[in-house]
Amino acid sequence: MQEDASYVCDACGEEIVVPIDLSEGHSQTYVEDCPVCCRPSVIHVEVDVDGNAQVWAEPEQDYD
Repeated sequence: MQEDASYVCDACGEEIVVPIDLSEGHSQTYVEDCPVCCRPSVIHVEVDVDGNAQVWAEPEQDYD
């Protein structure tokens, strides 16, 4: 299983590494501020049965 994965911040373009915590489930959505530009993003994490994680983000204001 992957211990971390990364996404690119839509606001500043930096690659952000986030830890993968399966105690929250295999499908996760949460809000996190970018550690570089401080703008909030909705982070989506999907972990498949082999433990491979896919992470992507979208600006918080676009999330309903």
